[in-house]
Order: sequence, then structure tokens, then C-alpha cells
Amino acid sequence: MRPVFSFRRRFLVAATALACVAPAAVLAQSGYPSKPIKFVVGYPAGGSVDQMGRVIGEAMARRLNGVAVVENLGGAAGAIGAQRVVNSAPDGYTLLAGSSNELVATRQINPAQRYDARKDLTPIGMVAWAPVILAAGPKTGISSLAELVADARKHPGKYSYGSSGVGSTLHFAGELFKQQAGLAMTHIPYRGVAPLTSDLVGGSLDLAVLSPTAAVPFIKTGRIKPLAVTGSKRIPSLPDVPAMNELPELKNYELAGWFAIMAPRGLPEALRSKLAETLQQTLQDPAVRANLEAAGMEMATGRENLGKLLADESAKYAQLVKFGGMRE
Repeated sequence: MRPVFSFRRRFLVAATALACVAPAAVLAQSGYPSKPIKFVVGYPAGGSVDQMGRVIGEAMARRLNGVAVVENLGGAAGAIGAQRVVNSAPDGYTLLAGSSNELVATRQINPAQRYDARKDLTPIGMVAWAPVILAAGPKTGISSLAELVADARKHPGKYSYGSSGVGSTLHFAGELFKQQAGLAMTHIPYRGVAPLTSDLVGGSLDLAVLSPTAAVPFIKTGRIKPLAVTGSKRIPSLPDVPAMNELPELKNYELAGWFAIMAPRGLPEALRSKLAETLQQTLQDPAVRANLEAAGMEMATGRENLGKLLADESAKYAQLVKFGGMRE
């Protein structure tokens, strides 16, 4: 005689198995994507985040048999674009092609910022690390990082440096340099990389912290002098430019921006998993890698723990803000 609970047991096993495959089945039946996927970039067209968003967005959409549309919403060091994604429906049709600026840095400068990336966005995956470049304008006569540090120590307040805005990764990189080298320099915030680069090239600004995308064309023509990159090592596109930490007094220096794809909070797990898998496959595409590496980016695998990175970087930036009195 069969036990009376055998039917119930079989039912529960079947139900559990169905639950495991249901999300994937639902996703397949939904026909996703059935309309263009919007990749929001919180910066004007032409910068490094925009380039990343277009390359990754188009490649991911192709793998999903869909279409990508890039929407540029510049302002507030990327925070306006991030807020748009936070306010969007978690349906996979609005994603953030974001950077460490709006995902970490801006909130440390401005605690009143309405969103917290750790709580209000869903991580899809890392794309790349992006060291930035400290460069000197043509009128300074400075030719090396060691020369700058020595002269700035002799003449406190002599030099000013520009960044793409208060709370940007470029701003933090400059402040960390000042802190570790023990220098007194004035920070001049700009509304974006284009006017910052223009003033540096034109000689009205002493120094600037720039993305490789903005800096490399002017470095190659000799119009600005690269002094150092801010990552832990030199970058392939500028092999002759030292890392900050090659100078003995800056041996502990390391601050690199990074790029990631994020979605609104509440994205269904099946859809998050599908997008994460697609991103991982995209990052292995030789054409994608070549495009982004040429812009000075160091490719990620897509499998990094982005949630942990957000927490760790938030603590790191908060400490720097406290030390430098950078808060608005």
C-alpha cells in the first residue's frame, strides 16, 4: 500500500522544479526585447562614459536581437542621468551606462542627493576600470610629476588644477594627489570635460585631471604634457607615462574611475541574470575590447562583485571627503 503522502510529495517536487524554470520560461515568452533598450548616459556625447555606453549598448542589444538607443542627460557629474534610471520602470528597457562618479562619488560630496546607488539600482555588471591622467598646460613648463611636486612644495598656492566638476572622479583624483603629496593647490571645477580641456590646451589653466579619451589626442600632438596616470599601473595607450605610485612619496596612490551597467531597483531576477550573462559575453568580444582599450580602459570580466565594490568605494571616497573638506 502506497503511503498517503506520496502524491503530495510528488506534487511538491514538481512545483519546485516548475518554480526553478518559470522565470526563464516567462522571459522567453515575453519576447524581450520587444522594443528598443534605452541606455542612459549622464554626460554629453563624446566623452568616455558616452563611448562606453554606445559600444556596450549596441553590442548587448545585438546579442539580444534588439536595438539600443543612447540617451544623453548631462549634468551634476552624471547624477541627473542616474536619477532618470532610478525613476524608471524595472522592466529591462531602461539601463544606466554609468560611472563611479554618479554611482559613488557624487553622494559623498552631496549627502542630500536623492538616490543611493547601493539601494536604488540593480547591478548588472562591471565594464571596465578607467584610470585618469594628470596633465600640465603648455605655459607651465612642467615636464614631469617629480618636477611639479618639487616646485609646488616650494611655492604653495602657485598652481591650480581643473576637473570636470565637484564630486567627479577627476576631482577626487586631484584631491588625493594633493593629500598624499602634501601640496596646496586650488581646485577649479568645470561644467564638463570639453571646456576643461579647452582651457588647459589654451594655457589659461595650469593643470587638469582628464579622462584618456579627452587627453590622448592632445598628448599625441604635444599640446599638453601628461605627468601621470592615476591607476595602479601604466596604461597601454600611453606606455611612457608613469603611474602616480612610481614616485616614492606617492607609493600608496591609486584612484581609478570605473564603468558599469545598472538597472532600476526591482528588476526581476530572470531578467537581471539574462542581462548580466549578455554583458559577460559582450566583454569577451574582441572588437568591443579593442574599442574600449584604445580609449585607455582596462576591461573587466563582468563577474566582479559590483555590490561589494559600491560599498568599498563609498567608504574610500567618504574618508577622502572628510580629510579634504570637500563636502558641499
